[in-house]
Amino acid sequence: MPLRSGKRETASHDPERRAPLCSRPVDDVVVVRTGSGPEVLLVHGGAGPRTTWGALSALADRWTLAHVHRRGYPPSPAPRTGQDYEVDAQDLAPLLVGRPHVVAHSYGALGTLVAVAAAPGSVRSLTLIEPPLAFLVPDDPEVARLQRLGDAVLTHGVDTDPAELREFLRLAGAVVDDGPLPGEVAAGVRRAHGARLPGQARPRLDLIRRARVPVLVASGDHAAAHERICDALAVALDGERAVHPGAGHFVAAAPGFAARLDTFLRTSAN
Repeated sequence: MPLRSGKRETASHDPERRAPLCSRPVDDVVVVRTGSGPEVLLVHGGAGPRTTWGALSALADRWTLAHVHRRGYPPSPAPRTGQDYEVDAQDLAPLLVGRPHVVAHSYGALGTLVAVAAAPGSVRSLTLIEPPLAFLVPDDPEVARLQRLGDAVLTHGVDTDPAELREFLRLAGAVVDDGPLPGEVAAGVRRAHGARLPGQARPRLDLIRRARVPVLVASGDHAAAHERICDALAVALDGERAVHPGAGHFVAAAPGFAARLDTFLRTSAN
C-alpha cells in the first residue's frame, strides 16, 4: 500500500530524505503525503519530487500534497527494466481510488494520461506541465528536433553526442556548461537511459475530454516546441492554458504558478 503520513509536515519537510524511515512493501512505489485537505497527487518526470515540486510546499496549508516517487527514484524500488510510462500508469492506477487532483510533469505526464484515460472519472482535475507529446504537432521542425534530442538521450545515455546531450539537458531544466556533467545530472541521464520512448505514447485524450475532466496545461515559455505542444494539448483536452516563465522546464517553481494552480484546484473541487 502507498505510504500515508498521519501527521502534518512543515513546508521545509524533505520527502525524499524522510521516506526511507517508513516501512512499505518492497515492490510498491512510495508516496509521501504532507499537509491537510483534499489530496493533490504530484507525479514528477525526469527530476525527483523535491526538485520538481519544492516550490509548491506552501500549498500544504490547504491541500494534502501526495509526492509520488516513480520507480528508480529512492525510496521507491528500481524499475525492472527501465523507465516506462506504461509501468507508471499501472503504479498510478490504485492511487486514483480516492479521486485526487493530479498534477504531472514532463515524462511523468505520460503514465498519468494513460492511467487517467483508463478511468477518467477517478480524478477531480488534471494539471499537465510540458509533457513530451510531439505527435500532437506533426510536421513542426522545432517539435521534431526536441523529440529527436530526447530520443537520442534516452537511447544512448551519456554516450549521446555531447552537443546534443547538453542542448537537451538545458531544455529539460538542467544547468550545464561545456565541461563534464555535474554528478547529479550525469546520474539522471543514466537513470533515463533505456526508457520507453515518449514518441510511442498515444494516450486516449478523447476519453479524458469526453469525461469533461477539468484540465490545466502549463508551460514555461522557454522553448517554442514546448509551447506548441502545450497549446495543442489544451485544445485536445478542452483545457485551460497557463504560461509561467522564469524557471524553464521546472514550471512549478516559476513566479505565480503556485497561486494559479491553487485557484484552478479550488475551482475544480467538485
